Amino acid sequence: MRAAILNERAVLRITGNDARQFLDNVITNDVDSLKPDEARFAALLTPQGKVIADFFAVGAAEEDGGGFLLDAPAGLSDDIAKKLNFYKLRAAVTVELRPDLAVAAILDGKATAELGIVYDDPRHSDLGQRIILPAAEAKSDLEGAGFQIVKGSDYHEKRITLGVPDGGKDFVYSEVFPHEADMDQLNGIDFKKGCFIGQEVVSRMERKTTPRKRIVQATFETAPYPGVDVKAGEKPAGHMGSGVNGKGLALVRLDRINDALAKGEKITAGGIEISLKKPAWARFAFPGEPDFGA
Repeated sequence: MRAAILNERAVLRITGNDARQFLDNVITNDVDSLKPDEARFAALLTPQGKVIADFFAVGAAEEDGGGFLLDAPAGLSDDIAKKLNFYKLRAAVTVELRPDLAVAAILDGKATAELGIVYDDPRHSDLGQRIILPAAEAKSDLEGAGFQIVKGSDYHEKRITLGVPDGGKDFVYSEVFPHEADMDQLNGIDFKKGCFIGQEVVSRMERKTTPRKRIVQATFETAPYPGVDVKAGEKPAGHMGSGVNGKGLALVRLDRINDALAKGEKITAGGIEISLKKPAWARFAFPGEPDFGA
Protein backbone atom coordinates (compact mmCIF):
# COMPACT_ATOMS: atom_id res chain seq x y z
CA MET A 1 0.00 0.00 0.00
CA ARG A 2 1.25 3.48 -0.89
CA ALA A 3 0.34 6.97 0.29
CA ALA A 4 1.61 10.44 -0.60
CA ILE A 5 1.46 13.37 1.83
CA LEU A 6 0.42 16.33 -0.31
CA ASN A 7 2.37 19.28 1.06
CA GLU A 8 0.84 21.61 -1.53
CA ARG A 9 -2.57 21.19 0.14
CA ALA A 10 -3.99 23.00 3.16
CA VAL A 11 -7.10 22.50 5.29
CA LEU A 12 -9.73 25.04 6.25
CA ARG A 13 -12.61 24.40 8.66
CA ILE A 14 -16.08 25.93 8.21
CA THR A 15 -18.33 25.71 11.28
CA GLY A 16 -21.36 27.42 12.80
CA ASN A 17 -25.14 27.14 12.73
CA ASP A 18 -25.32 28.62 9.22
CA ALA A 19 -22.28 26.81 7.80
CA ARG A 20 -24.19 24.37 5.60
CA GLN A 21 -26.49 26.92 4.01
CA PHE A 22 -23.71 29.48 3.67
CA LEU A 23 -21.31 27.14 1.88
CA ASP A 24 -24.09 25.78 -0.32
CA ASN A 25 -24.89 29.33 -1.45
CA VAL A 26 -21.38 30.27 -2.54
CA ILE A 27 -19.68 27.23 -4.13
CA THR A 28 -20.42 25.29 -7.31
CA ASN A 29 -21.48 21.97 -5.79
CA ASP A 30 -24.22 20.80 -3.45
CA VAL A 31 -23.38 20.97 0.25
CA ASP A 32 -26.93 20.71 1.60
CA SER A 33 -26.95 16.91 1.24
CA LEU A 34 -23.27 16.39 2.09
CA LYS A 35 -22.78 13.71 4.77
CA PRO A 36 -19.88 13.18 7.20
CA ASP A 37 -16.81 11.59 5.57
CA GLU A 38 -18.19 12.40 2.13
CA ALA A 39 -16.54 14.87 -0.25
CA ARG A 40 -17.69 17.06 -3.10
CA PHE A 41 -15.36 18.59 -5.67
CA ALA A 42 -16.24 22.27 -5.99
CA ALA A 43 -14.96 25.76 -6.70
CA LEU A 44 -15.37 29.32 -5.56
CA LEU A 45 -15.95 31.56 -8.59
CA THR A 46 -15.78 35.23 -9.43
CA PRO A 47 -19.14 36.89 -10.15
CA GLN A 48 -18.11 36.58 -13.82
CA GLY A 49 -17.93 32.79 -13.42
CA LYS A 50 -14.17 32.18 -13.41
CA VAL A 51 -12.44 29.81 -11.00
CA ILE A 52 -10.83 31.56 -8.02
CA ALA A 53 -9.97 28.24 -6.38
CA ASP A 54 -11.07 24.63 -6.57
CA PHE A 55 -11.13 22.27 -3.58
CA PHE A 56 -12.87 19.36 -1.89
CA ALA A 57 -15.62 20.16 0.60
CA VAL A 58 -15.67 17.35 3.15
CA GLY A 59 -18.39 16.70 5.71
CA ALA A 60 -17.10 16.31 9.28
CA ALA A 61 -18.88 14.22 11.91
CA GLU A 62 -19.67 15.76 15.28
CA GLU A 63 -16.95 13.69 16.93
CA ASP A 64 -14.51 15.27 14.43
CA GLY A 65 -15.65 18.79 15.27
CA GLY A 66 -18.63 18.98 12.89
CA GLY A 67 -19.08 21.42 10.05
CA PHE A 68 -17.01 21.10 6.90
CA LEU A 69 -13.36 20.85 5.95
CA LEU A 70 -11.93 22.22 2.73
CA ASP A 71 -9.02 20.29 1.21
CA ALA A 72 -7.60 23.21 -0.79
CA PRO A 73 -4.46 24.51 -2.53
CA ALA A 74 -2.08 25.73 0.18
CA GLY A 75 -1.01 28.77 -1.81
CA LEU A 76 -4.62 29.99 -1.98
CA SER A 77 -5.77 29.09 1.54
CA ASP A 78 -5.48 32.64 2.89
CA ASP A 79 -7.34 34.05 -0.12
CA ILE A 80 -10.10 31.44 0.21
CA ALA A 81 -10.53 32.28 3.90
CA LYS A 82 -10.70 36.02 3.12
CA LYS A 83 -13.26 35.50 0.35
CA LEU A 84 -15.47 33.29 2.52
CA ASN A 85 -15.29 35.76 5.41
CA PHE A 86 -16.23 38.55 3.00
CA TYR A 87 -19.30 36.66 1.80
CA LYS A 88 -20.55 35.45 5.16
CA LEU A 89 -21.83 38.89 6.20
CA ARG A 90 -23.82 38.31 9.42
CA ALA A 91 -24.19 34.55 9.01
CA ALA A 92 -23.27 32.42 12.03
CA VAL A 93 -20.17 30.98 10.36
CA THR A 94 -16.55 30.62 11.42
CA VAL A 95 -13.81 30.14 8.84
CA GLU A 96 -10.41 29.07 10.15
CA LEU A 97 -7.15 27.79 8.72
CA ARG A 98 -5.99 24.50 10.21
CA PRO A 99 -2.19 24.20 9.82
CA ASP A 100 -2.29 21.32 12.31
CA LEU A 101 -3.98 19.16 9.66
CA ALA A 102 -2.49 17.59 6.53
CA VAL A 103 -3.84 15.92 3.39
CA ALA A 104 -2.65 12.58 2.04
CA ALA A 105 -3.64 10.67 -1.09
CA ILE A 106 -3.86 6.88 -1.08
CA LEU A 107 -2.33 5.61 -4.31
CA ASP A 108 -3.25 1.98 -3.66
CA GLY A 109 -4.78 0.14 -0.75
CA LYS A 110 -7.49 1.30 1.64
CA ALA A 111 -7.34 3.56 4.67
CA THR A 112 -9.57 3.33 7.74
CA ALA A 113 -11.20 5.99 9.86
CA GLU A 114 -8.66 5.44 12.65
CA LEU A 115 -6.19 7.49 10.57
CA GLY A 116 -8.41 10.54 10.21
CA ILE A 117 -11.22 11.71 7.97
CA VAL A 118 -11.14 9.38 4.95
CA TYR A 119 -13.08 10.14 1.77
CA ASP A 120 -13.19 8.96 -1.82
CA ASP A 121 -11.89 11.39 -4.42
CA PRO A 122 -15.17 12.45 -6.08
CA ARG A 123 -13.59 13.35 -9.43
CA HIS A 124 -12.69 9.83 -10.58
CA SER A 125 -12.94 6.47 -8.83
CA ASP A 126 -9.43 5.47 -9.94
CA LEU A 127 -7.97 8.36 -7.93
CA GLY A 128 -8.87 6.44 -4.78
CA GLN A 129 -9.03 7.87 -1.29
CA ARG A 130 -7.79 11.01 0.40
CA ILE A 131 -7.27 11.57 4.13
CA ILE A 132 -7.25 14.61 6.38
CA LEU A 133 -5.15 13.77 9.44
CA PRO A 134 -2.95 15.41 12.09
CA ALA A 135 0.05 16.93 10.32
CA ALA A 136 2.64 16.21 13.01
CA GLU A 137 1.90 12.46 13.03
CA ALA A 138 0.90 12.03 9.38
CA LYS A 139 3.98 10.13 8.28
CA SER A 140 4.27 7.92 11.36
CA ASP A 141 0.53 7.19 11.45
CA LEU A 142 0.42 6.19 7.79
CA GLU A 143 3.51 4.03 8.13
CA GLY A 144 2.06 2.47 11.26
CA ALA A 145 -1.04 1.53 9.24
CA GLY A 146 1.13 -0.26 6.69
CA PHE A 147 1.52 2.42 4.03
CA GLN A 148 4.75 3.14 2.21
CA ILE A 149 5.20 6.91 1.98
CA VAL A 150 5.94 7.98 -1.59
CA LYS A 151 6.55 11.35 -3.22
CA GLY A 152 3.77 13.72 -4.17
CA SER A 153 5.02 13.39 -7.75
CA ASP A 154 3.85 9.75 -7.69
CA TYR A 155 0.32 10.95 -6.99
CA HIS A 156 0.55 13.51 -9.79
CA GLU A 157 1.79 10.84 -12.20
CA LYS A 158 -1.37 8.86 -11.49
CA ARG A 159 -3.52 11.98 -11.88
CA ILE A 160 -1.90 12.99 -15.17
CA THR A 161 -2.18 9.45 -16.55
CA LEU A 162 -5.92 9.58 -15.87
CA GLY A 163 -6.14 13.02 -17.52
CA VAL A 164 -7.41 14.83 -14.41
CA PRO A 165 -6.37 18.52 -14.25
CA ASP A 166 -4.93 20.24 -11.18
CA GLY A 167 -5.42 23.96 -10.63
CA GLY A 168 -2.25 26.04 -10.76
CA LYS A 169 -0.50 23.31 -12.75
CA ASP A 170 -2.85 22.80 -15.68
CA PHE A 171 -4.76 26.07 -15.66
CA VAL A 172 -4.32 29.54 -14.20
CA TYR A 173 -6.72 30.50 -11.44
CA SER A 174 -9.07 33.43 -12.16
CA GLU A 175 -8.50 33.00 -15.93
CA VAL A 176 -10.68 29.97 -16.78
CA PHE A 177 -14.32 29.00 -16.51
CA PRO A 178 -15.22 25.71 -14.77
CA HIS A 179 -16.12 24.07 -18.09
CA GLU A 180 -12.68 24.91 -19.48
CA ALA A 181 -11.10 23.15 -16.48
CA ASP A 182 -13.40 20.14 -17.10
CA MET A 183 -15.17 20.61 -13.77
CA ASP A 184 -18.50 19.83 -15.42
CA GLN A 185 -17.05 16.46 -16.45
CA LEU A 186 -15.48 15.68 -13.06
CA ASN A 187 -18.50 16.10 -10.77
CA GLY A 188 -17.50 19.64 -9.78
CA ILE A 189 -20.76 21.47 -10.56
CA ASP A 190 -24.34 20.82 -9.50
CA PHE A 191 -26.51 22.44 -12.16
CA LYS A 192 -29.72 21.73 -10.21
CA LYS A 193 -28.82 23.17 -6.81
CA GLY A 194 -29.80 26.76 -7.53
CA CYS A 195 -27.82 29.93 -7.08
CA PHE A 196 -24.15 30.25 -6.23
CA ILE A 197 -21.62 32.97 -7.02
CA GLY A 198 -21.05 33.00 -10.78
CA GLN A 199 -23.95 30.58 -11.36
CA GLU A 200 -25.63 32.52 -14.17
CA VAL A 201 -22.55 32.44 -16.39
CA VAL A 202 -21.84 28.76 -15.69
CA SER A 203 -25.47 27.80 -16.29
CA ARG A 204 -25.53 29.71 -19.59
CA MET A 205 -22.37 27.92 -20.76
CA GLU A 206 -24.01 24.59 -19.95
CA ARG A 207 -27.30 25.34 -21.67
CA LYS A 208 -26.56 27.64 -24.57
CA THR A 209 -22.96 27.36 -25.68
CA THR A 210 -20.27 24.80 -26.40
CA PRO A 211 -17.04 25.64 -24.56
CA ARG A 212 -14.27 26.21 -27.08
CA LYS A 213 -11.49 25.47 -24.59
CA ARG A 214 -10.93 22.19 -22.76
CA ILE A 215 -8.14 20.47 -20.88
CA VAL A 216 -7.22 17.31 -22.78
CA GLN A 217 -4.48 14.71 -22.70
CA ALA A 218 -1.25 15.11 -24.63
CA THR A 219 1.41 12.58 -25.55
CA PHE A 220 4.93 13.38 -26.70
CA GLU A 221 8.43 11.94 -27.04
CA THR A 222 10.14 14.95 -25.45
CA ALA A 223 8.32 16.79 -22.71
CA PRO A 224 7.44 20.43 -23.49
CA TYR A 225 7.90 22.88 -20.64
CA PRO A 226 4.74 23.53 -18.61
CA GLY A 227 3.15 26.78 -19.69
CA VAL A 228 4.57 26.89 -23.22
CA ASP A 229 2.21 27.79 -26.02
CA VAL A 230 0.41 25.09 -27.98
CA LYS A 231 0.06 25.83 -31.68
CA ALA A 232 -2.33 24.33 -34.18
CA GLY A 233 -0.36 24.75 -37.36
CA GLU A 234 0.77 28.37 -36.98
CA LYS A 235 -2.18 29.51 -34.86
CA PRO A 236 -1.98 29.82 -31.07
CA ALA A 237 -4.29 27.21 -29.57
CA GLY A 238 -3.57 27.08 -25.82
CA HIS A 239 -0.79 26.08 -23.46
CA MET A 240 0.77 23.04 -21.85
CA GLY A 241 0.13 22.00 -18.28
CA SER A 242 1.80 19.30 -16.20
CA GLY A 243 3.44 16.23 -17.71
CA VAL A 244 5.30 13.05 -16.82
CA ASN A 245 6.68 10.02 -18.67
CA GLY A 246 5.55 11.04 -22.14
CA LYS A 247 2.06 12.08 -20.99
CA GLY A 248 0.67 15.46 -20.08
CA LEU A 249 -2.28 17.80 -20.07
CA ALA A 250 -2.97 20.84 -22.24
CA LEU A 251 -5.63 23.54 -22.20
CA VAL A 252 -6.50 24.07 -25.85
CA ARG A 253 -9.05 25.58 -28.20
CA LEU A 254 -10.73 22.58 -29.74
CA ASP A 255 -11.96 24.45 -32.80
CA ARG A 256 -8.41 25.41 -33.78
CA ILE A 257 -7.18 21.88 -33.14
CA ASN A 258 -9.98 20.58 -35.36
CA ASP A 259 -9.14 23.01 -38.18
CA ALA A 260 -5.44 22.12 -38.07
CA LEU A 261 -6.06 18.38 -38.09
CA ALA A 262 -8.47 18.74 -41.01
CA LYS A 263 -5.67 20.47 -42.96
CA GLY A 264 -3.09 17.88 -41.97
CA GLU A 265 -1.15 20.42 -39.87
CA LYS A 266 0.87 19.50 -36.80
CA ILE A 267 0.03 20.30 -33.20
CA THR A 268 3.11 21.56 -31.38
CA ALA A 269 4.09 22.85 -27.94
CA GLY A 270 7.26 24.89 -27.72
CA GLY A 271 8.18 23.53 -31.14
CA ILE A 272 7.72 19.90 -30.02
CA GLU A 273 5.12 17.83 -31.86
CA ILE A 274 2.38 16.49 -29.58
CA SER A 275 -0.71 14.36 -30.02
CA LEU A 276 -3.96 15.22 -28.29
CA LYS A 277 -6.90 13.10 -27.19
CA LYS A 278 -9.74 13.49 -24.75
CA PRO A 279 -9.65 11.57 -21.46
CA ALA A 280 -11.61 8.32 -21.32
CA TRP A 281 -14.05 9.81 -18.81
CA ALA A 282 -14.79 12.94 -20.87
CA ARG A 283 -18.21 13.36 -22.46
CA PHE A 284 -17.57 16.48 -24.56
CA ALA A 285 -17.20 16.27 -28.33
CA PHE A 286 -13.62 16.12 -29.59
CA PRO A 287 -12.08 16.96 -32.99
CA GLY A 288 -12.55 14.08 -35.41
CA GLU A 289 -15.74 12.83 -33.76
CA PRO A 290 -18.97 12.96 -35.79
CA ASP A 291 -20.73 15.27 -33.33
CA PHE A 292 -17.91 17.81 -33.04
CA GLY A 293 -19.14 21.26 -34.01
CA ALA A 294 -22.75 20.12 -34.12
